[in-house]
Parts: sequence; structure tokens; C-alpha cells
Amino acid sequence: MFDFLDSGQYDLLDAFWVTVKLTVYSAIGSLIWGTLLAGMRVGPVPMMRAFGTGYVNVVRNTPLTVVVVACSLGLASTMGITLGGENFEDIGFRMAVLGLTAYTGTFVCEALRSGINTVPVGQAEAARALGLSFFQVLTLVVLPQAFRAAVTPLTNVLIALTKNTTVASAIGVAEASALMKTMVENESDALFAVFAVFAFGFIVLTLPTGLLLGWVAKRVAVKR
Repeated sequence: MFDFLDSGQYDLLDAFWVTVKLTVYSAIGSLIWGTLLAGMRVGPVPMMRAFGTGYVNVVRNTPLTVVVVACSLGLASTMGITLGGENFEDIGFRMAVLGLTAYTGTFVCEALRSGINTVPVGQAEAARALGLSFFQVLTLVVLPQAFRAAVTPLTNVLIALTKNTTVASAIGVAEASALMKTMVENESDALFAVFAVFAFGFIVLTLPTGLLLGWVAKRVAVKR
């Protein structure tokens, strides 16, 4: 049933390695962008609050495929913005990371905002009474506690991001789902085996992540 794995025709490890790289780069970008969005949404500047709210509501409710394809066609093909990519593969990979970051950052923002809401208002007021600026209150008092409270929802976002990397195949990125499509076309007599292999691959990527970060969430939980 799994004879196609011994043929040497398919490089499963390389395909899943691309998936891992997409996940890691997009997760880092999403964490940074989502934190900035969360700061905007709880900030004192009305224009920044309006931008953060509008961006989150629009992008979060836009299909991820549309976001990724828009990055590829709108930025790379139409405007010539390649983010330093020199060939089709590099450009596609970087556009996929950009699209995943822009999309997933909205969910990171909402997860962090839920964590911010768990921080007692009195702590922020006490910090302001000591003369700290809004930025200092946010970075020194609020966000450290918010991150600790938001580990579990952020874990769910990371797992969803890992599975969402399959959308990158829409712009030609040779990650796991792109290889699966090729194998489905070539190995029509072993469809169940092909699906089983890729399902197992994603379980290997997501299950340890969930277990590890679940343990971290218990360790860093804020005792109130």
C-alpha cells in the first residue's frame, strides 16, 4: 500500500520542511504584528484604535486564500514588490509568509486582547499614578501578564497556522499539500495511503506543539 514511498520519486521530508519554515516565519511575524495590533486596539489614540479595529475585522473575515493570492498577484506580479526574492520559488515563499502573517496576526491580536482583559484595571491605574507612560504601562505591566494568560489561545492559533500553510500551494509554494496533490494525481490506486501519510505528518507537527504549550500554559498561568 505504501510502495510509493520507496520509489524515491517524492521528497516528503523536503515538503514538510517547507511547511515547518512557513509556520515558523509566519508565527514570528504574526506574533509581532498581532502584538502591535493589540496595542493599537487598547491604545489612547482614536485613529490607531480605529485602524486596529478596522484591520482586524476586515482581514479576519477575509478568506485566507484571498489574502495570500492578493499578496502574490497584487504585490509581486502587479507592483513588483518581491521582498528580496530572486526567483519564482523565493518570491512565492515570501509572499506566502507575508499573507499568513497579515491574516494570522489578527487572531494573535484578539488572543492577546483577551489576555489584556484579564489584567486588573487597578494595576494599570497604579502604574499610571507612578508616572509611567502608556507605552511603559503596556510593555512593563500589562503585556507580560497578558502573554501568560493567552498561552492557550495562542497555542490554538499556532496549530491553526500550521494547517493553514497548505493554502500557500495556491501560489505555487512547494509545501506538503502541493506534494499531496501531485501524489493524488499519480497514485490514484493508493489514495487512502497518501491521505494517511500527510495526515500523520501534520499530526506529528501539531500534536507535540499542543502538548508542549499546554504544559507551558499551566506553568506560567497567573495565580489570582
